[in-house]
Amino acid sequence: MRTTARRGAPGTRRAAGVRRVRTAAVALALLGAFPALSGCGIRGTAVPVDAGGAPSRASCVAQPDRSLPAGLATVTVQLVCSSQLVPVTRQVSLPDKPGDTVVVARALLDELRRAPSAREAEAGLTTAVPQRLTVGGPRSGDPAGTLRLGREPDELPQVALAQLVCTYASTAAADGRGTVILGGPAEERPKGYACTESMRTHPDTAEIPGGPVT
Repeated sequence: MRTTARRGAPGTRRAAGVRRVRTAAVALALLGAFPALSGCGIRGTAVPVDAGGAPSRASCVAQPDRSLPAGLATVTVQLVCSSQLVPVTRQVSLPDKPGDTVVVARALLDELRRAPSAREAEAGLTTAVPQRLTVGGPRSGDPAGTLRLGREPDELPQVALAQLVCTYASTAAADGRGTVILGGPAEERPKGYACTESMRTHPDTAEIPGGPVT
């Protein structure tokens, strides 16, 4: 005698169907979230993470501070933004000898060492110049206009050296030359450095050749 398995009651079948529909809806919702994460370059994960705010593109342009007192001189220094050098104007006190190579070099170095203002930081501007870096004048036998740094130029971070060279170039710190003559604390002869377009656009990878100065 053939027997047939008894099917569940109608109420049981309806409940099972509802559970299957809910499970499928949840699965589709989860699967739909992963393409959105992948499209943003974020790898999907089953563990919730607090990744902070979405990254924003730096403007590299700091709005001028109009609250500065009068009687200050305007200088231009090269800061770093989006892996490039960006000219930024700063207001500084007028030096006693505005045409003196060392005086101007020290004033500009002070600005390069200084942490970016709130406005500059908000625009994405930074500096790689060490805060303890110093600069002085030439030694006996050095070419005129030589600047002696507290560290060997070639030992500085490459971006920092590019900032210095491109900030000093064409100012009194370069003694009227397009080439900046830099030396270090050792007895090695100083070298001449020129600011090139590749240094401005790729300061972290561009070659910064230093040639002998006669």
